[in-house]
Amino acid sequence: MSAPPTPRTVWCPHVTVACVVADGDRYLMVEEEACGRLAYNQPAGHLEDHESLTDAALRETLEETGWTVELQHLIGVQQWRSTEHGDGVVRFSFAARALSHDPARPLDTGIRRALWLTRAEIAALGDRLRSPLVLLSIDAWLAGQRLPLRALDYLPGNPPDTPA
Repeated sequence: MSAPPTPRTVWCPHVTVACVVADGDRYLMVEEEACGRLAYNQPAGHLEDHESLTDAALRETLEETGWTVELQHLIGVQQWRSTEHGDGVVRFSFAARALSHDPARPLDTGIRRALWLTRAEIAALGDRLRSPLVLLSIDAWLAGQRLPLRALDYLPGNPPDTPA
């Protein structure tokens, strides 16, 4: 009699989304507490189960900044190993246009404030940036890198405990 097969370990990266929201030469940023330090990032966060990438980008931007935005393009997909937790990250960066702001909306836990900064001001933050992906995505947008949102498909399937 043979032993049952050993379950295969599958590596699973963190899947995140981020929005580059430009207003002239300024970009929407967040000042946040991350791993015991104050860091700066685009509105960004993790994809939740049963959520499309585009819905996640809209949700994270609203939750972290109070801004409702309209996604315009996919800027790109970046793969990186986080220096904060050592895990792999796959980040989908979107270009978005600001539509409206709710200054009374409470921001996510850990978010100190939303602010608008120029690329030069963002670059000057140096190691206070949450990751190198912040400038990478802004620079890709500035270089004209734009992919259609229709390049992303979302097939939700059936939620758990739902008949097929």
